Amino acid sequence: MNSQQFKKIKMPDSPGVYFFYKGKSIIYIGKATSLRDRVKSYFGKDLIAARGPLILDMATVATSIKWQETDSVLEALILEANLIKKYQPKYNTKEKDNKSFNYVCITDEKIPKVLVIRGRNLQKEKYQNIFGPFPNGSQLREAMKIVRRIFPYLDEDSLKKNNVEFYKQLGLIPEALHNYKDNIKNLKLFFEGKKKSVILNLKREMTAFSKSRDFENAARVRNQIFALNHINDVALIKGDITQENNLHKIPSYRIEAYDVAHMAGKNMVGVMTVIENKRLAKNEYKKFIVRTQERSNDTGALEEILSRRLRHIEWGLPNLIVVDGSVAQINITKSVLNRYQFKIPIISVVKDDKHKAKAIMGDDLIIKEYKKEILLINSEAHRFAIAFHKLKRNKDFLGK
Repeated sequence: MNSQQFKKIKMPDSPGVYFFYKGKSIIYIGKATSLRDRVKSYFGKDLIAARGPLILDMATVATSIKWQETDSVLEALILEANLIKKYQPKYNTKEKDNKSFNYVCITDEKIPKVLVIRGRNLQKEKYQNIFGPFPNGSQLREAMKIVRRIFPYLDEDSLKKNNVEFYKQLGLIPEALHNYKDNIKNLKLFFEGKKKSVILNLKREMTAFSKSRDFENAARVRNQIFALNHINDVALIKGDITQENNLHKIPSYRIEAYDVAHMAGKNMVGVMTVIENKRLAKNEYKKFIVRTQERSNDTGALEEILSRRLRHIEWGLPNLIVVDGSVAQINITKSVLNRYQFKIPIISVVKDDKHKAKAIMGDDLIIKEYKKEILLINSEAHRFAIAFHKLKRNKDFLGK
């Protein structure tokens, strides 16, 4: 197939999986952030340098191309693995040794674990379910982080943790063990490419929880539904863009800042402010009434605010977090991020006695590039926190 033949094909600018055919046989399957741009790259002059002689041969002998769109890059990655396993296309199996592929495995235990296993170490008899192969190991690791935020699961590293809040999030405390089993059931369906079935299951669960007035679990399931319908796969998109040289699709850079306000521990509140693409995004601001602190404990309040915020994966995740304070605030932020298994850079703005910025702590390169935005969002968080605190204080004074 040549570039002139490809120009006659109108492919969509959306995520999905594409198929190269020779006659009626599928000879290669791939995934894409943009089907149009990805497949176009196979007809560039630098294909042999970018992908090697094997893929050049594949593109040359192919006689037609088909595709299947998906709602997200994450779903394209999963669909690609399922279809490679089903069809065993000639050029996929030749391109890479199966032993170097990765697989997602679910153990056959009372409380199952979800593991990523390299093909050469795979012992099929040990696992209840095996999904894959996944050709790109780094992308699979990023994908599992996304999946885990929607359906928390246990892995080998989890066993090393001794944290009640962490296990509560997994649903592994005795009174919520059924939640964990539901997560595993839905995770299996998701990796089978049955997202519609997963959402249907979750809607039934949410309805049942609502009828029994279990509003906490109803809200948890509602958030899972939202997350599935708005999958935040920025990390996967970045990887795919680098691979495809599709620069116009680089996602926005989001900075979130947090601050706490109170008067001698009374009427304690916290806020989150947001900058996206170097502009304040006021519609994304959030307010928090601090419930777990009764004294002037700013770091304790910050821990509560961050813990509550990071449960809302449907809000998306920031590229950078800015806190007001110094080492103590940085450390408590790191602790909360580790608890939720997120890796996000942290910047702290140190203030003088007049609450003016006197130093910025954190990664020097990030500070150099985003200094203006860091100072702006930190100042905005302070202003927003003070305003919210005054409003709450006045309402309490008036008995409202």
